[in-house]
Amino acid sequence: MPFTKLVKNSAYFSRYQVKYARRRAGKTDYYARKRLITQAKNKYNAPKYRLVIRFTNRDIVAQIVTSEITGDKVFVSAYAHELKAYDITHGLTNWAAAYCVGLLVARRALVKLGLDKAFTGVEEADGEFTETEPAEVDGEERRPFKCYLDVGLVRTSTGARVFGAMKGASDGGILIPHSEKRFPGYDIESKELDAETLRKYIFGGHVAEYMETLADDDEERYKSQFTGYIDDEIEADGLEELYAEAHKAIREDPFKKVEGEEPKKSKDEWKAESKKFKQNKLTKAQREERVQEKIKALSAEN
Repeated sequence: MPFTKLVKNSAYFSRYQVKYARRRAGKTDYYARKRLITQAKNKYNAPKYRLVIRFTNRDIVAQIVTSEITGDKVFVSAYAHELKAYDITHGLTNWAAAYCVGLLVARRALVKLGLDKAFTGVEEADGEFTETEPAEVDGEERRPFKCYLDVGLVRTSTGARVFGAMKGASDGGILIPHSEKRFPGYDIESKELDAETLRKYIFGGHVAEYMETLADDDEERYKSQFTGYIDDEIEADGLEELYAEAHKAIREDPFKKVEGEEPKKSKDEWKAESKKFKQNKLTKAQREERVQEKIKALSAEN
């Protein structure tokens, strides 16, 4: 009988190391993360920023993040639900909304840095492939704010929404190294980008086409799928104007709040809130007194 070596013995398991918790949960690609956060030593502790884009069922999260030994620090963020302040109330997870969120996070970052006037980006989206160039600030040439796209575990197929957010951020005036190969409208054979197709996606043209097709072919399904649009009297031919106005409003005021939304609490306010429910610790004398009271109460009952 041939001898078979027992590999997974006690010595093997004593050396075995489990993967990180977020890797086990399938949340973080540490191979990609390492390359996104590792900074060259000759950069003298200069922060390396990345544009983190994440999609949930009902929202889009865009954050510009830098990594430190103590953990990740969010420099600025934007969410799809904040687009309600710019009159976009439906389709908050589609390609056009992703572009708006990218534009919003870029403008917020530049306002925070005081570079919003110098780096305006692409003010009227035309679908052309562009990258932010250096600009003159106070008589000196200034390089644009740079960050790298962090897609997480999303499949980076051509036309994916994550590239919509990236295009919005790039048009917003920040530098994100990328090519046109993953935008909708890119032809793999001719190796050219059809700017008109990309522009259509930026202004929700693909949604408008679907609305028109459904309205003609299946009115019942159209009413059930686009109930919100019908209630707010938003028609297919009005989508482009809606998104164009939103882009303009985002550039005018990227920190606009949704009406009726409560302002975010500061750290001190949250601390005061938590203290309301905190029980004060009794002194030794108070504890002894409480014990004596309990003894008296028990004696009285007996």
